[in-house]
Amino acid sequence: MKLDKEAMTRRRFLKTSTQVTALAGLSVATQAYGAGNDRIRIGLVGCGGRGTGAAAQALSTGEDVILTAMGDAFDNRLQNSRKNLQANEDFGPRVKVSKDKCFVGLDAYRKVIDSGVDVVLLATPPGFRPQHLKAAVEANKHVFCEKP
Repeated sequence: MKLDKEAMTRRRFLKTSTQVTALAGLSVATQAYGAGNDRIRIGLVGCGGRGTGAAAQALSTGEDVILTAMGDAFDNRLQNSRKNLQANEDFGPRVKVSKDKCFVGLDAYRKVIDSGVDVVLLATPPGFRPQHLKAAVEANKHVFCEKP
């Protein structure tokens, strides 16, 4: 049997295997792609300046992101944050936090996590963050958490 040196060079092997891998990846990606109308519901824990800024950045990422729950230890911070976010002309209409989804107190983080959100934004003081992060992870939520 005669071996054809052109049949399988290293270059040809790499080219062929790369093409096969790319095609296999494309077929999986089209099957795994989510529906185009899925909404991402976010909940904010910690409604001070940093939390309001984090929520604004999240809402600025696209039309499919909505804020549905907020929690803070202090009602005035929560209400100011909610009012400021709703007043934004770009994403204000996607701030859909009803009064029954505004949670106040030291247990507000648990109520936000349990409110049906997909993502929890944690912008609380660093001393509280470990227990908030643990609760969100245990509830299988996606989390944005600032570093201390």
